[in-house]
Amino acid sequence: MRKSEAERLIDEAYEAWEAEEWLTAAGLLEQVLAHYPDEERSAVWWYDAALAHKFLRNWAKAYELGREAAARAPHGEGEPAYWNLGIAATIQRDWATAREAWTGFGITLPAGEGEIDGRFGPACVRLDTGGDREVVWIDRLCPTRGRVMNVPVTAGRRFGEIVVHDGEPKGRRVVDGREYPVFDELLLFEASELPTLSVTVDASEAADVDALVDLFLREGYGAEPASSFEVLCGCCSEGTHEQERKVHAGAQQVSLAAPEEEACRLLDQWAGQVAAGRRWSGLEPVAQG
Repeated sequence: MRKSEAERLIDEAYEAWEAEEWLTAAGLLEQVLAHYPDEERSAVWWYDAALAHKFLRNWAKAYELGREAAARAPHGEGEPAYWNLGIAATIQRDWATAREAWTGFGITLPAGEGEIDGRFGPACVRLDTGGDREVVWIDRLCPTRGRVMNVPVTAGRRFGEIVVHDGEPKGRRVVDGREYPVFDELLLFEASELPTLSVTVDASEAADVDALVDLFLREGYGAEPASSFEVLCGCCSEGTHEQERKVHAGAQQVSLAAPEEEACRLLDQWAGQVAAGRRWSGLEPVAQG
């Protein structure tokens, strides 16, 4: 391929890029890279071709091209080529490459080999539900994976599942003066076996509802009072939003994540902890779509 032909294809690739025609853009860049893998500008072409496949959720190609992009990126300087490779390698469950990618980006990982199971702090993820976009809290296990710590109201989603999220925050939540990023979900990485249940509880104090939530969490389960949910428009959801936990007393629905027998046991334990003022009824499974 002559360089003049390569320049024409590069121009066409970035015209397709501007039109968000990711498959066309990636294909044209790959044609050029087959002949010119190590030109001065090739590192950018490798990166953009990999990124286009990331947008397409073609993780095998994003992984393949991302390895080439990272191989041409400076080490330890926060280069995004490493981050995108870390995501793709995680999804491919190539833990050695994922570890190399995060280290190449400049992140210090827990010592060891294989799957990364660290403590990277709390964050939020906007679940990709194909409809309403629910934001949940996660406990981050690595730079791109997190365990869901809420009981989602979206059908088919569960407490305790592990999701892969993107690296660029799309919004922030502020709690007690501290900011937490909101990431977009890329995919469901590991499903949860815990069923979602619904129960009506009646509590005389908001602290009684908090006690129920704490009890379930201590046992490794989830409890989410209806009064803690907040509906935001898309614009507010992707902005910086100050979040205040609002749990009220009285009768309300609570979503639970636990086996039904365990849920009954814990609800009885919660109700029996005080002489009066705590009641529950109507425990039933929530249909999962």
